[in-house]
Amino acid sequence: MASPAVCSVLFILAAFAAASARAATFTITNNCGYTVWPAGIPVGGGTQLDQGQTWTVNVPAGTSGRFWGRTGCSFNGGSGHCDSADCGGALSCTVSGQPPATLAEFSIGGAQDFYDIAVIDGYNVAMAFSCSFGVGLVCREPTCLDAYPNNPDGAARPNSCPGNSNYQLTFCP
Repeated sequence: MASPAVCSVLFILAAFAAASARAATFTITNNCGYTVWPAGIPVGGGTQLDQGQTWTVNVPAGTSGRFWGRTGCSFNGGSGHCDSADCGGALSCTVSGQPPATLAEFSIGGAQDFYDIAVIDGYNVAMAFSCSFGVGLVCREPTCLDAYPNNPDGAARPNSCPGNSNYQLTFCP
């Protein structure tokens, strides 16, 4: 069993590590010539973004998830339907959107954050995704070979960014 002094030092280090982790701010902008309804999980939420509008979301440290854009949506209150990337007919999504859906994936917290654009669930909206200190990713077509790059060893890996970064997601860059 550790001494009280060792326990105190470990508690202080754990408290410092937890205090240094903070939420990341995601600024989501619609540059499309049509309305996009962005959504995300597990952060919940969904909103309507007309051309030129922005939605800001704070994502807690320790969160892994995704954002995507929905198109052709019609909502009455909190329920309705989207032509692409619909999430069970809800304005505020609690499940991933149905394919096709261009995905901005992220893992926030720790010394490094990770992010990528994936079209594994199909492609529906052009997207750019970047962190404050990292590589800007752009996906304008269904193949998007530069969005989730292959490394020399052949394994696909997301990009990394220093922890405590903020993110910009743009539809129709």
